[in-house]
Amino acid sequence: MPSIRASLALLLMAAAVICPALASRTHRKSSTTHTRSAHHAVKKTHRLHGQQAIDAERVTIIQQALIREHYMTGDTTGQWDATTTAAMKKYQSDQGWQTKLMPDSRAIKKLGLGPDYSGAINAKDASFSSPKPAATIPAEQSAGFAAASGISR
Repeated sequence: MPSIRASLALLLMAAAVICPALASRTHRKSSTTHTRSAHHAVKKTHRLHGQQAIDAERVTIIQQALIREHYMTGDTTGQWDATTTAAMKKYQSDQGWQTKLMPDSRAIKKLGLGPDYSGAINAKDASFSSPKPAATIPAEQSAGFAAASGISR
């Protein structure tokens, strides 16, 4: 029995010594050679995302709205120039909105140039009129509303 224990202890000690030696991290040369200049010659280009400029047709429409609102004078050019930028900044400033980003979506909507939802799936059934007067609501329905809200008459 002592021989089995001794050989087992010897085997464990040998494993404890050999394992760290095998696990050490050494830099090994790769099988292929690379030159530094070839490695650094590849440059990645930064791709810009999103809208980079306003379409000339859209600029013309915005300019027409700014002229209509008396923030611009003259004719439309279709170019987002200094005059258009100044007019939009003034318009946004007068509304109390930011003036650094051009143009603000609230400004576009207030100028009447927001998205058109008339072609939406549920647009034909949409009601943009004022609600009916309370007197036209049936008494049972009104009583149900009052009971559900906890208001007593």
